Amino acid sequence: MPRAKLLRSTPIRFALTYGLLFVFTSLAVWLVSFELLRRELREELDVAVRETYSVIEATYASDDIEDLVGTMDSFVRLNADGSRVFALLDRSGKILSGNLKHAPPREGFETVSALQLGLAGDEQFRILSGDVGGNRLVVGESFKEMEDLAQIVLVSFGWSSALAALLAFATGAYLARSAQDRLDVVAASMAAVSRGQLDVRIPLKGSGDDVDEIAGHINQALERLSTLVESMRQVSTDIAHDLKTPLNRLKLLVDEAATRSLNDEAMRSLLEEALAECDQINTTFDALLRIAQIEAGARKRHFLPVALDQLVYGIAETYADVADDNGQSLRTERIDAVEIQGDKDLLTQMLVNLIENAITHCPPGTAISVGLERSGECWSLFVADDGPGIPENERENIFRRLYRLDKSRTTPGNGLGLSLVRAIADLHGATVNVNDNLPGTRITLSFAP
Repeated sequence: MPRAKLLRSTPIRFALTYGLLFVFTSLAVWLVSFELLRRELREELDVAVRETYSVIEATYASDDIEDLVGTMDSFVRLNADGSRVFALLDRSGKILSGNLKHAPPREGFETVSALQLGLAGDEQFRILSGDVGGNRLVVGESFKEMEDLAQIVLVSFGWSSALAALLAFATGAYLARSAQDRLDVVAASMAAVSRGQLDVRIPLKGSGDDVDEIAGHINQALERLSTLVESMRQVSTDIAHDLKTPLNRLKLLVDEAATRSLNDEAMRSLLEEALAECDQINTTFDALLRIAQIEAGARKRHFLPVALDQLVYGIAETYADVADDNGQSLRTERIDAVEIQGDKDLLTQMLVNLIENAITHCPPGTAISVGLERSGECWSLFVADDGPGIPENERENIFRRLYRLDKSRTTPGNGLGLSLVRAIADLHGATVNVNDNLPGTRITLSFAP
């Protein structure tokens, strides 16, 4: 990907945003930590100065200045690096001992510069002044050791923050680049789809992350789109093929009625045949429109609770007589009590189509059974027969619009009954399976909760 495009990509912007956020957060934490450390070191310095002051003060005895001066001289000699300052002044302000040239006028703790104490350099000192037997005692210690420690901490924080920021940016850039590569694959796939390549699918990494989840939903949508487009193409072909014959017959009947001199009876017969062909064509188009409306999902807004077991009982009882008239038998197997949210009219149409399909395409003597089974939250509806069955390579084709098996072309129908069954099943979230009933066919509709 070009660098300019990469920098404009959302993942990279997220990486930069979170990287900067990390840097600023680290800086804020460091500033707070550094300030707390400085306060702690200052307090420790005050404690050290106070302890030294107390040790020196303890050597003073009433009207005995010699021990105090001796102690001061010892501390001055031990102060080889000059990090500590001492001064003992009498009542007149004369310096009796120490390494200071000037003493601050105020008592208590104070922060002063080396220049104020008459020393060379630009160091800062923390001093404590007080009265000892009428004399003035000054003890102080340089901030140099504290500043050196703070400098070490500052450098350590700086390097660690820089390293952490670099690592954060590098990791963020890597993750962003990986995410961008996957998004590019999605974009390329969708571009291919826009060019008409409906068989393109987005490859999944199998990690189960959000990109995989979105890609999976897109693939499902593409699969559905591909199926619908292929169905439309197939429908167009099947309409042109299946309606060509009745339209030709209709044209011949009308031509014959228009060109021949016929008596009323012959004319009536031809017109009745023409009307029958028109009705068949209208029935076909009505069924196609009904399937299209169902697939659009508009009927789903009218779903209500439906007692499916009562529906199955009622339809089976009605069609038992039809099966008897056709020399067949229709019986109900296990019927569990099931109530679902659905469209009662469409569910009725679905079951009627399945039963009529079995009655129409099975020979006399066939036993047909209907059952409704429930397993936990799932349930299944089946219609089975012991007729000639459906070849395995044709089982998926029977749900295509206007598709008819060769052996079924001599029977009434338009090849849309099972297409309507699948459309209604899809609307209700069911899957349709066609299996061998050994012998015969078993069509099962499985509904998930």
